[in-house]
Amino acid sequence: MTEILDLQKVCKTYRGRSGEVRAVDGVSLSLDAGEFVAVRGPSGCGKSTLLLLSGGLLAPDSGDVTVAGEEPYLMSTDARSRFRAANIGFVFQQFHLVPYLSVLENVLAPSIANKTAAADETLTRARSLVVHFGLEDRIDHVPGELSSGERQRTALARALLNQPKLLLADEPTGNLDEENAELVLTHLGEFAASGGAVLLVTHDASAAARASRTVFLDSGKVVTDDAATAS
Repeated sequence: MTEILDLQKVCKTYRGRSGEVRAVDGVSLSLDAGEFVAVRGPSGCGKSTLLLLSGGLLAPDSGDVTVAGEEPYLMSTDARSRFRAANIGFVFQQFHLVPYLSVLENVLAPSIANKTAAADETLTRARSLVVHFGLEDRIDHVPGELSSGERQRTALARALLNQPKLLLADEPTGNLDEENAELVLTHLGEFAASGGAVLLVTHDASAAARASRTVFLDSGKVVTDDAATAS
């Protein structure tokens, strides 16, 4: 199997008014192509920080982060941004869509950072993703005109535009009803089945049950890293 994500003894400390908080404390974790891994644990245990570290968005205080064979935190800021755009897709609970852009324009947003693909190819892929996620009738609508499920499907399409190797999802079903949550989880599973790697942060036991493996964090440390039976 091709290793997509590798964290080795990664640590991250935040400094606040009440002192230091070790959000991630010596975590080692790896994901291979085709793996769908869920991360669970109590609020404040370091799940979201771990996701940001994995995605090249937050440099660790110590330890090593490798994505698709490269070490993003050894790159310049601009190079790291381009690397993220080409290799990592992000899906968040709050969607983070640009409010004044249409569905198609939001899906196309990652192409600004990754200029390697031809413009016509990128547009064709964006339109294909819009259709794949059942958004063709909403293609010219802005986020304020969409339901929560449609916003999350737009965010998923955007995350997949540049055909990333790694998909990072932070509570992607948190604002969705059961039907739309099921749809999002199905698409995450399809991405892993096609050879990508998915790291899902979730409080939802039923969402985590869709993963092939579940990692439990507590106080910034890995408590268990279990093989789960995907439903």
